[in-house]
Amino acid sequence: MMNAVYPGRMQDKDFTRKVEEASGQDISTCYQCGNCTAGCPAGFVYDRQVNQIMRAVQLGLKEQALGSASLWYCLSCSICTMRCPNNIDVAAVMEVLRHMAREEGHVTVPRMDKFWLSFMDTVRAFGRVYEIGTMSLYMLRSLRMNTDLDLAMPALAHRKLPFVPHLSKEGASAVGRIISRYRARQEKQEKRQ
Repeated sequence: MMNAVYPGRMQDKDFTRKVEEASGQDISTCYQCGNCTAGCPAGFVYDRQVNQIMRAVQLGLKEQALGSASLWYCLSCSICTMRCPNNIDVAAVMEVLRHMAREEGHVTVPRMDKFWLSFMDTVRAFGRVYEIGTMSLYMLRSLRMNTDLDLAMPALAHRKLPFVPHLSKEGASAVGRIISRYRARQEKQEKRQ
């Protein structure tokens, strides 16, 4: 169905429902006050501001929402959520959109996604982030072998980068349970669709 507000753009009503279901938010209550955008510390690099992404979701403009580079620059700091007068967890919506974009092959900033994957791999393995492991995986995935090497020596001198990861069996098993619950929830949602 063509969209009357944005001529030439296809409207996907099912998309809005899926985002609301996955995020647990009623996006229709967003009245475009702009508080989320005004408080966003990363907004200066966004191609679409937070309120524009929320509006795209409201209107079912899936390609516009999932194709935005802003999803990958979002810091997940939740300032947008704190500023929302309608108590919409905007950060949760952004996270859901990022996952949907990844699943549908709309990764517009591959380096950010490669960093996220590297971070998650070390958290899964050790129950918490292992900085040298995260950066090593990122460098391999992105083929950026000299990324931030100038920062390594001062960080090592101040003991901010341990060579050996902090092993936490409890942490690793807790993270494993969280990931299992998340995957089970995803599978359940996919079956409903």
